[in-house]
This record gives sequence, structure tokens and C-alpha cells, in this order.
Amino acid sequence: MLPVGDLVLLDPLTEESLLQTLQERFRRSNIYTYIGNVVISVNPYRSLPIYTPETVQEYRNCNFFAVKPHIYAIADDAYRSLRDRDRDQCILITGESGAGKTEASKLVMSYVAAVCSKGEEVDKVKEQLLQSNPVLEAFGNAKTIRNDNSSRFGKYMDVEFDFKGEPLGGVISNYLLEKSRIVRHVKGERNFHIFYQLLAGGSAQLLQQLKLRQDCRHYGYLNRESSGLPGMDDAANFRAMQVIGFSPAEVTALLEVTAVVLKLGNVQLSSSYQASGMEASSIAEPQELQEICELIGLDPAVLERALCSRTVKARNEMVLTTLSVPQPGKQRKVMGVLDIYGFEIFQDNGFEQFIINYCNEKLQQIFILMTLKEEQEEYVREGIQWTPVEFFDNSIICNLIENSKCGILAMLDEECLRPGVVNEDTFLTKLNQLFATHKHYESKETQNARRVMDATLPSQCFRIHHYAGKVTYNVTGFIEKNNDLLFRDLSQAMWASRHELLRSLFPEGDPQKVSLKLPPTAGFQFKASVATLMKNLYSKNPNYIRCIKPNETKTGMLFTPELVLAQIRYLGLMENVRVRRAGYAFRQLYDSFLQRYKMLSPRTWPHWTGSHREGTKVLLEDLAFPPEELAFGHTKIFIRSPRTLFDLERRRQERVAELATLIQKTFRGWRCRTQYQLMRKSQIIISAWFRGHMQKNRYKQMKRSALIIQAYARGWKSRRLLRELKSQCHRHAAATTIAAYWRGYQVRRAYRRYFRSGASTRLANFIYQRLFLVGLARNLPPLSVMDRTWPPAPYKFLADANQELRSIFYRWKCKKYREQLTPQRRALLQTKLHASELFKDKKALYSKSLQQPFQGEYLGLTQNPKYQKLHAVAKDKLVMADTVRKVNKANGKMVPRLLLLTTEHLVLADPKAAQPKMVLSLGDISSISVTRFSDGFLALHLKETSTGGAKGDFLLISDHLIELVTRLHKTLMDTTAQKGAMTITVVESAKAGTNIPVCKKKGSHKMEILVQ
Repeated sequence: MLPVGDLVLLDPLTEESLLQTLQERFRRSNIYTYIGNVVISVNPYRSLPIYTPETVQEYRNCNFFAVKPHIYAIADDAYRSLRDRDRDQCILITGESGAGKTEASKLVMSYVAAVCSKGEEVDKVKEQLLQSNPVLEAFGNAKTIRNDNSSRFGKYMDVEFDFKGEPLGGVISNYLLEKSRIVRHVKGERNFHIFYQLLAGGSAQLLQQLKLRQDCRHYGYLNRESSGLPGMDDAANFRAMQVIGFSPAEVTALLEVTAVVLKLGNVQLSSSYQASGMEASSIAEPQELQEICELIGLDPAVLERALCSRTVKARNEMVLTTLSVPQPGKQRKVMGVLDIYGFEIFQDNGFEQFIINYCNEKLQQIFILMTLKEEQEEYVREGIQWTPVEFFDNSIICNLIENSKCGILAMLDEECLRPGVVNEDTFLTKLNQLFATHKHYESKETQNARRVMDATLPSQCFRIHHYAGKVTYNVTGFIEKNNDLLFRDLSQAMWASRHELLRSLFPEGDPQKVSLKLPPTAGFQFKASVATLMKNLYSKNPNYIRCIKPNETKTGMLFTPELVLAQIRYLGLMENVRVRRAGYAFRQLYDSFLQRYKMLSPRTWPHWTGSHREGTKVLLEDLAFPPEELAFGHTKIFIRSPRTLFDLERRRQERVAELATLIQKTFRGWRCRTQYQLMRKSQIIISAWFRGHMQKNRYKQMKRSALIIQAYARGWKSRRLLRELKSQCHRHAAATTIAAYWRGYQVRRAYRRYFRSGASTRLANFIYQRLFLVGLARNLPPLSVMDRTWPPAPYKFLADANQELRSIFYRWKCKKYREQLTPQRRALLQTKLHASELFKDKKALYSKSLQQPFQGEYLGLTQNPKYQKLHAVAKDKLVMADTVRKVNKANGKMVPRLLLLTTEHLVLADPKAAQPKMVLSLGDISSISVTRFSDGFLALHLKETSTGGAKGDFLLISDHLIELVTRLHKTLMDTTAQKGAMTITVVESAKAGTNIPVCKKKGSHKMEILVQ
């Protein structure tokens, strides 16, 4: 049987049963468990397949308890509460160092980014929020004994959303970086990730520019040891890190400062003595100092003087004093803070752990106030019957640390500012005096006063009983780390550099802004930051994720019951479960509740005129919920079970859908009525105009018919009169011809009586032929081949000879003309001849094309660079380039296209973008169809096996149809050397029964254009 997912339902409720439930769920890879709306997360120390995009969709817009416990559920609940209820939210992720808090925050941010709506600006904001983590982790995270990616600074991210739930931007606040880790960290730990990532992932050119070596053992701040860390690729992390919003110059400046910090660890000081015998110091290796100064643009002498000497002002006099070797070293051992999340208990706990654990006490205080104490106080305030649950209130511990008059931080600041000899012994003595009777404070002196023997508490330490257990703090270094001082000489030296970023980090070094006021201590700064953070958290609705570390060795899926039980106790999970079991899961003001759910009752919808409390009672009575599920306070309604709330939400969603349907129905009815009225009015107008149009057409038809009948009648009369006149003319001409022949016959008969008929005929023929040839030689027509004139034969018997001479002379002229032609002119005439063979006496448009020269290139490809790249698509010789119009097969609309005919391809391109739309091989064209009329229609029929055959045939309209078809046919014949490779079909007439042009789609591939 699967253990319960919500510990509120656990029965019986004991520490053993709670621990056993967490262990059994962890064994089954169910690392998330609920306590009401609080999520318990146990770190598995390995990747689990429960964060896929499908999982995101499963938890999107779901009821909190309707799905298995998951971190996505609390993220979705917080996001929807912000979007739908307009309530600011905060998610508090707490737990020990290494419990998985950083990974949990990444999962929450990635889920919110995934469920937000899409858009260019929205995606940009989401990417910036998600990609800020690698940068922050590189400069703020480090490997510790307990955690390979421990946050060594406090980070709080505020993400702002608009009314639609889309992210507008984010603000990331950080709290005092642990600066002491730069100069010192224990064995087994590492410095900040950025140093190792820069050395491992930086290119050779970048490292040379920054004057760095790739070997980590060369640098003192890295403990001169190898940087290898199992499971972490520093080089890949450096290359993947994207610096959000930084320009390349800013990135370079940032890496230069990082290199300077790393190289400062190699600056060694050597002891020397002045002439007066006073001890001084000097730079042992000037080369490192010289490279640092080159990076930041500073005179090496200025930096050396700032490191080895100090200027002291006494009674308006400036005195330059030298520093011994140990003193400059202290300037690098400065500390800030901290990781605000992880509670830390080490074998040797110092100032850092004290500050970190103080912050965790404040976070625990928020959890107590908002989930335990505040809940019980609200029941009393609202007059709800309630059985108090005992729990530990850690306010006494927070007051012990942060009290402004007698707290530990206040005493530490007082010791730092007190004149005279100040050390940790006087600080510890003062604490012992103030807190001698405090039950959460103890030291060796207070134990002796109480006669308690404890060998585990050294004399230089004090112990605080935190909510997570007892922690012993060593006071050594407390005062030095709290001061966090930097000599003014170093600040002024950094200000004097020519590095803009470095100057901005040390504004106090500006000589124009010298201040004698002491800087705030580290403890004061952190206390103020924590106060600001707490104020921000109190202003929002809290959501909690309690992280638990299952083992100390970071081993995957290993559960240590003793360690987990200790965390259960100090996190107060048992008290949290008891409060949730005894209380009410949901409460809301009557006004807000009634406003949200009033549509569920006909008595409260759409308006309720009474008080909000009475309206809520009426609403819930109509819904018939069990009385034990409800409680009515003075200002709020309380609902015990989450399932009752989910039932309310389900009913509300169904009712909203019904109301939306009603609104849509009403709107659609109004729209349909309005549309009907407009259509009726339009129909009346169209009918009136149509009837008028029909009568006008009928009158015009009658008038045209009458005119045609009149014309035919007049024509018939005119033709009859013309026939009679022609008949008379023919009879007169016939009579005249007969009379002429008769008179000629009589004259020839009388003439032959005196001459021999044969001799005279031969003599006459010889004379006539000689005269004809001589006259023809003198009167030859012009040599132009276009001139077909020829003198007629003067006598009938010379007609055959005259015709033969005419033919011989014309062929001779053509031969002379062809010998004068250029190759280009010859090819053009051959093309014209080819066109004549294809279209003469077949296509009406052919006669108009005779006077038009075939240019071939009509686009001006050489003058227009935009079209030049089109020729590169086919990669062969251009034959013709022209503009055509392509007819759409679906609707008959025409679109302009650029047509390029080459020796092997036919290209159709978009004239605006000059991009090819279709490239056809000439071998894919089976035939071409044109009409016999004077139009420019052209149908290209493609083979079914061609690459473009799937789209069907193409119908084009060209202003140079004769030339286009002729060149296409001739090019294909020249290429394939086959006369039957492509056929040209001239459509004679439309199909029977049609009298208009037909545009018909065949299947999904062909269009047929028939013109009558």
C-alpha cells in the first residue's frame, strides 16, 4: 500500500510513523510529500524523470490535492493565486546546506517560465530570469564539505507579472557575499566557481590577454592544488554561462577584475628594515605586481606603496607609516556573508556560521508566525472554537542575537567601536555577564557558575541552543571579521586606476569624497539586510518548501533515519501537522468570498443587497455543505477540508461556463438578428436593382433585334439590285468580247492571204524574246529580299520563261542576303522560321508577331542586381527571360511571375523577392497547348513522373507567346535531338454546349482552359 501523500491524513500521528512514511515514499522515488499546502522535499542526490514537459502540462491549472505531491503543484498554486486572485506570493525554501534548496528554486522558476504565455517580449524576459542563475552561481557558489554547489551569498528574486500573468521583469537582491572564501578556505573545499571555470574554459587567447595560466596549482588563492571535482565540468559551465544584458566590453572588464583578484594571491611580501631600524615590508616578486597594474591601468609604484604602507591622520597632519609583513596580509582576510538558506553546524563554527544560522532563525520565525502562531491567533481573533497546539517559538533566540541594546550583534559592534585594547576575550566576557541566566546561551564560565561539567565546550567558545540544535561558536576572529575594514590608501589606489569597473567598486577612494565616518560593520549590514528581507516576505502570501538532507555523504537514494529525524524535529514538522489537522484549511473575507462564489446561488446572483456575512451564509446553505465543514468568524468564512474548497471551485468553473454560454448565446442571437435585418434590407435593394436591370436589358435586346431585322431587309434589297446591275454588266462585256473576237478573226483571215503563217510566227517570237531579255536586263528590280516585284511578260508565250527567271533571281538575292548575315541575325531568322512552321495559319496571334523582333531577354538581368541571382539557380545558358502571369488552379486568379528559360531548365520566380518558386527540367514537359485566337494563354503539360507533376499542369499568360513557345520547343529539340519530344497543340474550339470560357479543375492536378 502506498503511503499517504499528505501527512495531515497520517494515522496514527507519531514521529515514528511520520519518519517511516517519508522513508517509504523516498524508497519509491516519491521525494515530495505534503503537510496541507506545505511541500516536504527530500534530496535524492540524483536526477529523476519527473520534470519533463509532459509533467509540466500535467500539473498546469490543476487542483493542489488532485495530483501526486510535486514541487510543480505549489509553484502552480502560487502562480494561479497571483494571476487569478491578485495576491502577491512568496515561496520560502528552507533546510540545511545540501538539502537541495538551490535546485528547488531553479525548478520553481523553470515551471513558472514554462506555463506563462508565449510572445517575443515574454520569452525574452523568461530567458533572462532563467539564465541569470549560471552567472550568479559562478560568482556566488562554491564547493563546501557538505555541498558541491553551496550558495555563499543570500539571494532573493522578485519576479513581477502583469494582469494577464505574463512576466514583466525581475529584481534579484543579494545579501553580503562570503568574501573571506577568496583568501582562505579549508582543505577539501574550493574557492568560488568562477576562478576554476575561467582557467578551465577560457581560450588560450583570453588567458593570454588576462595574463593567466591554465594550471590551478599556480595560484595561492586556489590553495595551489588540483581543481578537479567529480560530476562538474568547469570548462563547459564557463562556455555555457551567458552574461545577461552585458556588453562585450563589460564582460571583458569583469573578467579582468576576476583575474586581478586571482593574481593578488600570488603577490608575496618580504621583510626589510629601514635606516631607523623599524621593520617594513616590500614586494618579493615585482613581475606579478607589474602584470596586475597593466590589467587595471595603474602605476606599480602606487599599488606597492598602498600595499606596504599606510597613511595616518593625526591632528591635521598626515603621517606615512610602513607596515610589517603580517599586517598587509590581514587586508586580504576580510569577510562578508553568506548563504541565507542553509543551516550549518561544523566542527569549528566561526563568525560566518553565526550569521548564517541567525538568518535561518529569522526564516524559522516567519514559518512559526505565519503557519502556527498566526493561525492560532486568527482563530481566537475570529471567535472560532480552537484547541491550542503547543509549539516552540524561537523569538527568544532571535532576540538573543539581534536585540538592538543587549543582543550579541549589538555587543559585538560595541566592542568593535570601543577605544583601547579590544579583543575576543573582552567580547566573550561581556556576553557571559549579560546572558549568564539565559537558557539558550552557555559558555565555559556560565557552566562553571551552574556547576556543570562539559569538556566539549572550550574556553574561547560560546554555545547557542538554536531551533535546529546546539551550535558551539569560536569567538576567534569575530571582531576582525565584523569590522570588515579596508585602509583608505588601497581605496585611493584603486580609484586612481584607469579601469572604469574597478573605480566604480571603490567610490570611497575619491579624494573629493573623503569621509571620516566609520563604515558600518558586517553584522550591522547583515542585520539591516535581513530586516528588509523579512519586511518583504511579510507583505506577501507565503508558500513553503521544506528541504531535507537524507544523508551526510551525498549518496544517491540513501536515507539515514537518525539524520532525517533530527531535521523533522527542528523544522517543527510534527507541530505543523497537528495544527493543520486541528484547524481549517481555507479562510477568506466575506466580501471576497461572496464576490467570487455568489453566482452559485440564485438568491445571491447577480446582486446581494444584505451584509456580506449573511450573503455568505445564504450561499452556503443553498450549496448544502455539512455544518462541520464550515465556521463563520467575525470577518471571515473558514472551510475545514481542502476537498470542500475544490468542490466550490469545480462548481464555480461549471457555473462560469454556463454564464459564458448564456452570454455567447445572447450575443450570437443579437448578431444573427442584426445580420438578418441587414441581409433583408440588402436583398430588397438588390431585387429592385436587378428587376430594373432585367427590364433595361430586355428593352436593349428588343431594340437590337429590330435594328438587325431592318439591317437584313435593307441588305436583301441592296444585294438584289446589285445582282441585277452585275448581270447587265456581264452581258454587255460578253457582247463586246464576242464582237472584238469576230472583228479580229475577220482581220487575221484577210491578213494571212498575203504572208506565210509559219515564218511570220517564228520571226515574231525571236524578235520578241530578244527584246524581252534586253529590256529585262535594263529593268531588274531592287536587290532587297523583301521586294518581290518582277516585270510582267510582255507576251503570253513568254509567261513560263518569265516565271522561271523570277524564281532564279529571287533565290540568288536570298543567297547573297544570307552570306551577309551575322550569326546572331541568322539564329533569329531561324527562330522566326521555326515559329512560322509551328503557328502559320494556325494561330491568329502569329500575324501580329511577324513585325516584332524576338529579343529573348526582356527583364534586364544585367542592369538589375536583384535578378542576377536567379540565373545562378539553373547554372546553364539563358535562352529567354520574360514576365508572365500564372493562373491559380483553384480560383482562376492571376499572379505575376518571372520566367527564365535556359538550355535545361524552366524557372518561375517571385518578382518582388526575386526568389525561385518552381524549377522545372525541360525533360519534365510533355506537351504545350495554346488557343487559335489572339490571346496569350499557354498550358504546360508535365509528365506524371516529373518532380513537379504532383502539383499538376501550369497555365500561364505571356505577352510574347509566339516567341516563348518557339524558343521552348526549339531548345527542347536541340537538347534531346528528338522531333517528337514535345508536342504543340492548338485548341480549335470549346466543348459542345458551352459558349463562354471554361476554367475547370481536374482532380487536384490539372486546369483546362477552353476558348470559343
